[in-house]
Parts: sequence; structure tokens; C-alpha cells
Amino acid sequence: MSGHGFHVHGPHDHEVEHVAQHGGDNFTSRVAVLTAIISTVGAIFGYMGGHSQNAALLLKNEAAIHKTSASNQWNYYQAKSNKQNLAELSVTLTSGEAQEKFKQAVERYKKEKEEIKVEADRLEAMAKASDEKSEQEMHVHERWALATTLLQIAIAMSAIALLTRKRWLIGAVYAATGAGVVVGALGYLHL
Repeated sequence: MSGHGFHVHGPHDHEVEHVAQHGGDNFTSRVAVLTAIISTVGAIFGYMGGHSQNAALLLKNEAAIHKTSASNQWNYYQAKSNKQNLAELSVTLTSGEAQEKFKQAVERYKKEKEEIKVEADRLEAMAKASDEKSEQEMHVHERWALATTLLQIAIAMSAIALLTRKRWLIGAVYAATGAGVVVGALGYLHL
């Protein structure tokens, strides 16, 4: 409500205004720069985490499509098996020219089933490969998410250090930042 002459300042706002008006001290400036750097790295890690999660979802979707296609092929295979069974029954129930016709149909169905089976197996292998890649991407996403969380903790701790003026908290900020950077590197390396 600053338009009516009344404005509420938070402790952080007061500290920022104080630094702007009076130049601040070296501690405040260093913590501010450190926080800005950590925030920037955290934003990059957050972006990478989102990217890896999207990739994992796309690969999982691809796996589902391949599984559906494989299922369709196996249904087609079963339909050809049923036709082959009927043709085999017809071979035993007929004779002469009709029997020869059904024998040819049995051989044709056997050949068609082999081709269908090869395609179904190929689609199942593709589905399995996509599932495995999706799991790998989710693992990478978890690394990025953990790295981002560690950097957010470091930012919060730097704000506490700035507000309380406790210099020992800066060591905790460096530790959380270091851990976040290491975990982010593991995500980058897909480990």
C-alpha cells in the first residue's frame, strides 16, 4: 500500500536497501554474488532436469506404441494359426484336388506366420530398448532434480547467513553447492 504512505518491508528488503544506500560490507556483497551464481547454476540444472524428464516420457510413449504394434502382430499371428489349423483339418477331411489346395494353404500360412513372428519379435525388442532408455533418462532426471534441490538449499542457507550474519553458515552453503554441482555433473555424464 505504498501509494497511501504505508509500506511494509521484509528483513531481506531492509538489508538490500541498506546495502544500496550505504555501500554494504564485503560479507554482504560476497554472499549476494554467491547467491546469484548458485541461482544461475540451479536454473540451468532445473532446465536439464525438465529436458531429461521429457525425454524419458517420450521414450516411454514410444515403448508403449511398439508394445501395441507387437501385440497386434501376435494377434495377426494367432489368426493365421487358426486359419492354418482349419486348413490342416480340411486336408484330413478332403481328397484329390481340394486336399492339394488345402495343403498349399497350410504351407502358405506357415510361411506367413514366420514373417509375422519375425516382425512381432522385432517390435518387442524395440519396445524393450525404448523402456530401457526411458529408465536411463529417468535416472538422469533424478540426478538433475537432486542437484537442483541441493542448490536451492544452498540459496536458502545463504539467505539465512545474510540475515543472521553468521559467517559459519557460508561453509554449509559451499558444502551444499559443492554437493549439488557434483550430483549435477553425474547427471551430465549420465551416471
